[in-house]
Amino acid sequence: MEAAKLRVQMLGDFSLRAGDNQISDTEGRSRKVWLLLAYMIYNRDRTVSQEELVEVLWGKEPRSSNPTSALKTTFHRVRSLLDQLWPNAGHHLILRQDGGYKWNTEISMSIDADEFERLCRNGIMEDSALEQDLLDALELYQGDFLTRLAADAWVVPITAYYHNLYLDAILKVLPILSEYGRYREMERLCREALVLEPIHEGIYRYLMRAMLELGDAKGVMALYEDLCKQLFTEFGVMPEEETRALSREATRTVNEAPLPMEIIHEQLRESETSTGALVCEYDFFRVLCHSAARSMARSGIATHIALISVSSRKGEDLVKRSLERAMENLEDQIRISLRRGDAVARCSGSQYILMLPQANYENSCMVCERIVGAFSRRYPHSPVQLQYAVHPLEPIL
Repeated sequence: MEAAKLRVQMLGDFSLRAGDNQISDTEGRSRKVWLLLAYMIYNRDRTVSQEELVEVLWGKEPRSSNPTSALKTTFHRVRSLLDQLWPNAGHHLILRQDGGYKWNTEISMSIDADEFERLCRNGIMEDSALEQDLLDALELYQGDFLTRLAADAWVVPITAYYHNLYLDAILKVLPILSEYGRYREMERLCREALVLEPIHEGIYRYLMRAMLELGDAKGVMALYEDLCKQLFTEFGVMPEEETRALSREATRTVNEAPLPMEIIHEQLRESETSTGALVCEYDFFRVLCHSAARSMARSGIATHIALISVSSRKGEDLVKRSLERAMENLEDQIRISLRRGDAVARCSGSQYILMLPQANYENSCMVCERIVGAFSRRYPHSPVQLQYAVHPLEPIL
């Protein structure tokens, strides 16, 4: 039988198709079988020695007393797998050559990763207007290179290379789609990209803009909250001003129609069950501080801010899970320790900022000492220690 043209997918799932026949790494085959097959295809332009293949397959793992025999057994399994494409395909595609193994490049074959790279290079060129090439490339990118084999050392740099090409392509095509008002397509591509790059603020902004243009302001507000949580959890930072501006635009859009005073009054009313300090986002905390600083210029009544920081008792980096648990417990302790007129916000991954109106320096330090002491008594086995600093809020004259 004459071999049909072979189509290989290496971005996302790893599969080979010839005509109506297909094999895929989603099937329950040995991982080493797929690893060997992928390595042979990726290195198809050269003969690969047995020693190199043994190192790729077993590395530092315990090896058979006869690794050459183990390699032959694995090749037998690979060839049996390839035979599902057409009769004797395994021996047609993998050849013995010069004491090693060689992929048969005389059999016509297309690889999605090669086509993806070509399209990206065309579309990302300086002054190129080939946005269709970029869109075609993005459609090809079904996931990172050899997703199920991503932990193998030889795969890692190749995965990074294609992933960066993908990011370059999507960040070039999104503003083009925005310019032409193709917001539905823009939204879809952003959501697909965030699966692969979950905390890319630039892609979040394009998604927020697309959703705003499509009339989903409430969805933008929910998306912004999700981004805030992720950035705080991973990096201890807040979104950039450009992202915050989109969130504010969404908020204004939601309340675009005139509202009666009764509705506004109801929206502004705080729950009667809330106790202790006002816990808010850092952006809003800054607004509160600006307002208090303006008020101080008229009243002359002091307001202090206090920074409470969390660190390890042993002086080493805290495990992420331990830090998050400690921060949650500390927030609860701060809230119940302060007055209803006080405010608190998380300003980094390991810090809370407090605003203490009508409190002098000594009283503010006493408040912080009370929080630190109460936390230590309530969580005596916590691996963290607390430190604080107090400064006066400068009035705006």
